[in-house]
Amino acid sequence: MLADRIVEKIVWAEDFHSLSRDELLRDSKISDLMLKLRAAIHDSRCEMAGRGIVGICRDCDQKEGGSCCGYGLETYYDETLLLINLLLGVGLPKDRAESTSCFFLSANGCRLLARHVICINYVCEKITDRFHPQALASLREKEGVEVELLFRLNEEMKKYIHVLVSNTGRISFDLP
Repeated sequence: MLADRIVEKIVWAEDFHSLSRDELLRDSKISDLMLKLRAAIHDSRCEMAGRGIVGICRDCDQKEGGSCCGYGLETYYDETLLLINLLLGVGLPKDRAESTSCFFLSANGCRLLARHVICINYVCEKITDRFHPQALASLREKEGVEVELLFRLNEEMKKYIHVLVSNTGRISFDLP
């Protein structure tokens, strides 16, 4: 069952966070990338809101009964990405808010700050039909920065986790 698997990933991320948060944040590469990622997320989300895309998505989900954030989308999320969210101060949910939606979708949108690349980049036909590509260029540029920083942080975190686990043996975990 999908919910069981995502809950297992959340439990692992929370356990690792509890044991290793301070060590991870002391790493200068990780802390620098975290600061840059937080700023990039803010920039791209502000651009989405400013363009009206957030409102379009909310109306589609709440008034039209549709959502791009459907059940099963959470399978794209791995333990490392969930750990990044915890390091960003995001509390991970224990339950799905809506049975037909992504585990991380709430009435107010995505509960996560650091999202999977598909969640960052995807825009539906309703949006692409409504906006000329030039009108989305600034958003796409900001999303590109966010994706690049997320990729770099994710890779750095996986290296660090591997070394930490190898050196301490505190948590047994095979990276995906």
